[in-house]
Amino acid sequence: MPKTLIEPFRIKSIEPIRMTTRAERERLLEEAKLNVFKLRAEDVLIDWLTDSGTGAMSSRQWGAIMEGDESYAGARSFYRLEKVIQDITGMPYFVPTHQGRAAEKVLFTAVCKAGDLVPNNCHFDTTRGNLEYLGVEALDLVIPEGLQPALVYPFKGNIDLERVESVLREQGHRIPFGMITVTNNTGGGQPVSMANIRAYAALLKKYGKPFIMDVCRFSENAMFIKMREPGYENKSIREIVQEMFSYADGATMSAKKDGMVNIGGFIVLRSEEWLDAVRNGLIMMEGFPTYGGMAGRDLEALAVGLEEGMDEDYLRYRLRTAEYLGERLEVAGVSFVKPTGGHAVYIDAKTVLPHMPVEQYPAWALCNALYLEGGIRGVEIGSVMFGKRLDSGVETFHSMELVRLAFPRRMYTQSHFDYAAEVIAEVKQKAASIRGVKITKQPRFLRHFTCECDWA
Repeated sequence: MPKTLIEPFRIKSIEPIRMTTRAERERLLEEAKLNVFKLRAEDVLIDWLTDSGTGAMSSRQWGAIMEGDESYAGARSFYRLEKVIQDITGMPYFVPTHQGRAAEKVLFTAVCKAGDLVPNNCHFDTTRGNLEYLGVEALDLVIPEGLQPALVYPFKGNIDLERVESVLREQGHRIPFGMITVTNNTGGGQPVSMANIRAYAALLKKYGKPFIMDVCRFSENAMFIKMREPGYENKSIREIVQEMFSYADGATMSAKKDGMVNIGGFIVLRSEEWLDAVRNGLIMMEGFPTYGGMAGRDLEALAVGLEEGMDEDYLRYRLRTAEYLGERLEVAGVSFVKPTGGHAVYIDAKTVLPHMPVEQYPAWALCNALYLEGGIRGVEIGSVMFGKRLDSGVETFHSMELVRLAFPRRMYTQSHFDYAAEVIAEVKQKAASIRGVKITKQPRFLRHFTCECDWA
């Protein structure tokens, strides 16, 4: 049997890539104020900024789009998607939104108040931003292994149950609910074990707190459980997913990840307790409850995409893709978060640029270097994204300096990954010449999206 794992699909449509020169990229990055978010997509050769909404939809999804019912209220497409989501999650109340951060905003606005505290393994950027905007403390409690990039551990996304219980015991009056993110995007796309989900749910129940899951990549997490957790190797992905959801009281999802669509998100709830407040907020911020900011055609595409995202052949290929790039980087001596995650490879910028002080934002600098060297756009997961800047100007830095290379689903081929590995190896060899940056302009929240920089 051949060892090469092939893409479980054939390419039916293509989009050309505009090739650029190093001189062009130097000019373009300067014009973008050293912020790759500000680059035009047409000036990027390989765009691994995010896997959110950037993948290729299937012929079945494009066919479903033609079935979209665009009625304002009570559209047929809503009820089709509702049935799919109820079957997957086991939760009766489904609220559509146009994307994940909208789901977070609607739910948090309905349930949280200033002074609250929400524990999580790790909050990603918009989750944290939506909470902090409301005056809520977003507390990350991932296990210690999850903060050690080079350590190989099967479930580095697990939440630290001992620390969680301490927070519940001492500050439970501030906690409206507990969260967990599967997979843990901030910490390298690392999975959470079923045992950890089950134990966390029991702990929250003991203290009378609802359990909300951030399930952007629930299918990838389920595949890791199947591959790594004893007792699940013979279970289907659907069975594992349904068990994961069975422990939760609700969930938010950016469907632009494992929903396999270019736009969409949702909230699901097990009880009616928050439903009126959530739906009222939805109408104010997103739209009527049976479309919630999504077109009927997008509801149809998502109904198909959620099923396709749980396909085991696809998931095996998806996880192997990240593993393959990790193997190429290992040979090149480039350190990254191990083991590789489901949707991305996270380069450890502190080890690639050991000479650079954290005040010069090494992960941001490495992102710039990857673009200059080979036209690759990744994203910084470090002190620009997660550092804290006080009104006084004093800054605290993030514990890790990572560059995430996030792979759009069903979009790039093996030759793209081989090219990327060569570029990254070249950057590693030139590490001593890579320049740090300083921030010259920034907003108060989510500064990485729009900040402006100069060379340090």
